[in-house]
Amino acid sequence: MAEAVANVVRRVNETVEEGKDCLDLSNCKLINFPDGVFKILKSVIENIHVVTLADNVMKVISSKFLGSFTHLHELDLHCNVLTKLPDAVADVEHLKVIDLANNKFSVFPEKLLEIATLETINLEGNSITEIPVERLSAMPALKWINVKSNPLDKDTLTALQTPHQFEILFTVDA
Repeated sequence: MAEAVANVVRRVNETVEEGKDCLDLSNCKLINFPDGVFKILKSVIENIHVVTLADNVMKVISSKFLGSFTHLHELDLHCNVLTKLPDAVADVEHLKVIDLANNKFSVFPEKLLEIATLETINLEGNSITEIPVERLSAMPALKWINVKSNPLDKDTLTALQTPHQFEILFTVDA
């Protein structure tokens, strides 16, 4: 545990001292985003455009986290144990890429549909059965969505097989 805390502190300090626009806290055994990190990042938080929290054991992303990173373009949360996103995700108005692969989602995170700038959504390897394909088509910036390795229902699979203005990756079980 002490090693994990030291790793987080070291990475956060590097981000601040080097003025990086990326905060990488992947593979740090995090259960949630540590509140103390907000204090350390206070002077540079609006310069951070990419946050990677992949390969942790996070069950929840807080509204405070999403509300603090106001200039976020990319959020990588793959390989956690998330089941939902807070409503505040819709307020991340510059978000272009979100990676939610290999989590525990059973329902498509509908608040993603409200992010006009979102270009890429990765939901591979979850337990989602339905995708709101028509509503995805209304997203102005969407270019790519990956829903491979999800137990998609027959109606969703049929809807995914029609042409769209964005690329969709999905698997059809034989």
